[in-house]
Order: sequence, then C-alpha cells, then structure tokens
Amino acid sequence: MATAIFRRKRRKLKSEINVVPYIDVMLVLLIIFMVTAPLLTLSVDVTLPKANAKAVDSKEDPIVVVAYPDGRMGLKLPDAEIEVLDTAAFEAKLAPIVAQQGGEMRVMVAAEGNAPYQVVLTAMDVLKKAKVKNVSLLTESGNAR
Repeated sequence: MATAIFRRKRRKLKSEINVVPYIDVMLVLLIIFMVTAPLLTLSVDVTLPKANAKAVDSKEDPIVVVAYPDGRMGLKLPDAEIEVLDTAAFEAKLAPIVAQQGGEMRVMVAAEGNAPYQVVLTAMDVLKKAKVKNVSLLTESGNAR
C-alpha cells in the first residue's frame, strides 16, 4: 500500500504553444496605438486675415501671358489673338502697353501643363520689371489665384 500512495501520475508533455497571452499583448498594443495615433498628428494653426474687399466690376478683359514649355511666351491682348514671342521681344512689346495704362491693368499668367515652372517665374519677373501691379496666376482648373 505504501507504493500506491507514492505513485504519481505522469503527465504527457504538451507540444503546442499557448497563444492566448500573445493575443492579449497584441490587443493591448492595438489599443495603445489607436489611442496615441491621433495625438501624434502634427498640425499648424493658421490665422488668416479677414478682408472686406469687394469684387472688381471691371468689364475689361485681362491681358493674358502664356508660358510655353520651350521658354517662349505668348501675349494675348483683349480682342486680339495670342502672339508668341521670346523673352526679349515680350519685354519690348509689354513696355509701351504698361506705359500707356500706368501699370493699372489686369494681367493673368497661364502656362501649358508640361511647361517648367521656371518659365512661369520668368514671365512673372518680366511683369514685375515692367511694374505691372495686378497679376493673377491661372491654375489648371481655370481659377485665378
């Protein structure tokens, strides 16, 4: 009888991994990341100035400057076709127009879709040298900025 009391039952070894603790850890990490992710977004508060400007009631068509990909520029005067010029000829053509109107004319700068931005900047520089004050940049959607 003494041998019966000391006899232990031998357990069989389990050869499988208990995944429940891993699932618990993953759920805790998921909750931590879900809570901290919105806090990590970087943002800058911008306070825009308020303006009470009224729309211009000018019925006059603007002068349109078109920048082409090859570096040439087009000048479209109201009621005229686009005249394609190089930079020097564009400056020469623009000078008497600005002198006549005193720089108080509307000018819009447009560019073909594949034109490098440097050509647009060159057109803007030429307009700035000519002392044109009211310049708008046309976007691809046709909106003036």
